[in-house]
Amino acid sequence: MQLSDDKLKEILVSEDYVSQDDIKAAEKYAHEHGTNFLDYLFSSDALTADLLGQAVAEHLKVPYADLNSHIPPKEQVLLIPEATARQLRVVVFDQPKTGSILITSDNPTDINIKTDLQPLFADKKIELRYSLPEDIDDVFANYRKTLSTRFSKIIQEQQRVAPEIIDEIVADALLFNASDIHFEPQVDEVVIRFRVDGVLQEAGRLPKRYYDSMLNRIKVQARLRIDEHYAAQDGAIRFESASGDYVDMRVSVAPIIEGEKVVIRLLSQYVRNFTFNDLGLRQEDQDTLIKAMKKPHGMILVTGPTGSGKTTTLYSMIKILNRPEVNITTIEDPVEYKVDGINQIQVNEHTNLTFADGLRSVVRQDPDVILVGEIRDHETAEIAVNAALTGHLLLSTFHANDAATAVPRLLDMGIEPFLLASTLETILAQRLVRKICENCRISFPIDLVEISELIPGAKKFFPAKTTLYRGKGCDSCHHTGFNGRSAIYEFIDMTPEMQALILQHPSTQEIWKLARSQGSQTLFEDGVSKVRAGVTTITELARVAEPPE
Repeated sequence: MQLSDDKLKEILVSEDYVSQDDIKAAEKYAHEHGTNFLDYLFSSDALTADLLGQAVAEHLKVPYADLNSHIPPKEQVLLIPEATARQLRVVVFDQPKTGSILITSDNPTDINIKTDLQPLFADKKIELRYSLPEDIDDVFANYRKTLSTRFSKIIQEQQRVAPEIIDEIVADALLFNASDIHFEPQVDEVVIRFRVDGVLQEAGRLPKRYYDSMLNRIKVQARLRIDEHYAAQDGAIRFESASGDYVDMRVSVAPIIEGEKVVIRLLSQYVRNFTFNDLGLRQEDQDTLIKAMKKPHGMILVTGPTGSGKTTTLYSMIKILNRPEVNITTIEDPVEYKVDGINQIQVNEHTNLTFADGLRSVVRQDPDVILVGEIRDHETAEIAVNAALTGHLLLSTFHANDAATAVPRLLDMGIEPFLLASTLETILAQRLVRKICENCRISFPIDLVEISELIPGAKKFFPAKTTLYRGKGCDSCHHTGFNGRSAIYEFIDMTPEMQALILQHPSTQEIWKLARSQGSQTLFEDGVSKVRAGVTTITELARVAEPPE
């Protein structure tokens, strides 16, 4: 049961969870940014999903069942047949030894629930609870069979094999929040792998004889040539999911020895709703970034290797800046996330629409904010700096291992030191770490000897006796111990002293020495705070960052 926004506002105020002023501020934010009013309440810590569930439960006069902190095991969920569960929107929440059974639903006032479920639990007293609709949907994932099983069934029926298998693969990838799908042809079969939380996992295999028809279907949908088998091709597909939502997909086809490999990047809609808290930014770093974003001109750079979440961070900024009175234009290769209210330009080498040429056109489009997907060369860098100098706020990514390296690299590209010092506002470097699954997170003691064995030189960042955390593995995280990702950051703010140093054409070491003296933390140090807070593990931190010397 999806309650209307007006009803939710009424419940939250009447049950005293938020004030009328909170609602007015949320409505204003939602109107200005084109989002839901709950986004503001969640991001400002005025409300949590838990409290929202409790408020609705109180209004419905039933207890609240939190399916995030108490995830029912699969065998318990399957006590109710899938068709019945989906029709009534019900889940077995718990089976206490008191002769009762706890059933949770997002519509516990439905009079059919007890009537229809009583035959299944004849010797039990059914007690109803309320859970949020999205949590109910997450639990319904237990009804899905493995990919391999569904491949077999579709192939046995031999009807529309290619489209059905492709739809199943994409549906599963969305279910597991995969960022990429890999189709890897081998001698006799094709291996399907998903990249989940930055790590590739095998999802299933199918006989190779079905691959040509699947490949042709993907090519047709992505507007690629089906008669080209020896050259790399790139395209895009807009996929409609079973729920009716659209998902943009970027398709890359490349010839390998055993055929043509396909990689599909899923450009998830959820990124549009990311807040700085979701990204893992500390409050002081958020304040630094928002201060730079409020300036009418200047340049904010996000650095890091491919796949470190730079674009997601940029779009989180765009979400805050996106207001009716602000003209935002982007030039990207490719356009990763389509956002209402902003003008997005796709780089196209075939029509000579490069970053540099596109950026020249963008500057003539009277923008207030410009997002450049990547500064790759001297020409793009020069135009970007001049745009930031002439009254535009410019956001971009830059390939550099850390924040301090970005300055010498831009100077080596031929950017004049006085121009760079005048335009740069903030540089941030980032990496992604997997988050410990909150459902199965456990603590364990560790000493400095063990820490030194895991990461040489890291013991000075931890107390002598430290409590750390890891995930045991459960159904919620598919027994990996991890669920989702967070970023670790390194910030350099452009203070007057830093601007003066840039005029001297400094080295990376000189830049970082000054930034350090002004309070900047390394990627590793930001990661240590997240390890000690139980956000990620020490082995994850060791995978992406090294302790400073």
